[in-house]
Amino acid sequence: MAVTGAVLLLYVVAHMLGNLTFFSGAAALDGYGRWLREVGAVWPVRVALLAAVALHFTAAHQLTVRARRARGRYAHRRPVQGGYAARTMRWGGVVIALFVVYHLLDLTAGWLNPHGVPGEIHANVVADFRHWYVVLAYTAAVVALGFHIRHGAWSATRSLGVTTSRAIGLTLAVVVCAGFLSVPFAVFTGLVS
Repeated sequence: MAVTGAVLLLYVVAHMLGNLTFFSGAAALDGYGRWLREVGAVWPVRVALLAAVALHFTAAHQLTVRARRARGRYAHRRPVQGGYAARTMRWGGVVIALFVVYHLLDLTAGWLNPHGVPGEIHANVVADFRHWYVVLAYTAAVVALGFHIRHGAWSATRSLGVTTSRAIGLTLAVVVCAGFLSVPFAVFTGLVS
């Protein structure tokens, strides 16, 4: 779980940094997307991510089954200890997975995007985030991702004996959320068009 989570977290951070190219203008963002395709990075990354997601879900299922067996058949299930992120980890993963499907159909395939022109990444992003309901859905998914990262990073670093694991998880979550949400809110508020 921790290894696949780390792989996915590295991708999320790289994706967030790539998204921030948006603030350098249309030529920079569109050029960045073109460059990723030209160097042949897109499909190998997609295959690696799909494998990491499949293994992450498999590990989550195995941990759930193991926890149920450890409780026994008739044992009373105590509530999950910890904060909101720990209690909603499974559902947060489902929200993130559903959002990824929407995100791919919207900004990768262009089928759900109001502009939807391949290669015009900046224009597609602007067309999307002018709508409050898209910004709201994106915000909900990013916040779910933040909770997931916070708890996952805390769990992984705690397993390694890091005493500042809560601060690490929270910092990662805040940075990722702020980075991802800066683009839709900049478009929606009219700071960038």
